[in-house]
Amino acid sequence: MVRTPLTPQERERGERFGSLLRQARASRSMAEVAAAAGVSAETLRKIETGRAPTPAFFTIAALASALNMSLDELAAACAHNPDWQEPALSA
Repeated sequence: MVRTPLTPQERERGERFGSLLRQARASRSMAEVAAAAGVSAETLRKIETGRAPTPAFFTIAALASALNMSLDELAAACAHNPDWQEPALSA
């Protein structure tokens, strides 16, 4: 199966999603949230860093549940926003 390349907007949406997950995770460890969602920590890391910008629906749903977020909330937060910029990460 050949996958078509992602558009810049799809990549940006994936970056917004990853940023939102990092914020929602707050002080919880990546391993803790990944285990609660039933995904590997590496999968969560890839999503959070934008290396996996289009995760499967059930992965998104599991992460939303583990983070006590609604799918509607996630969808609204990841909708196209021309003013969005990746927040600076503190060291």
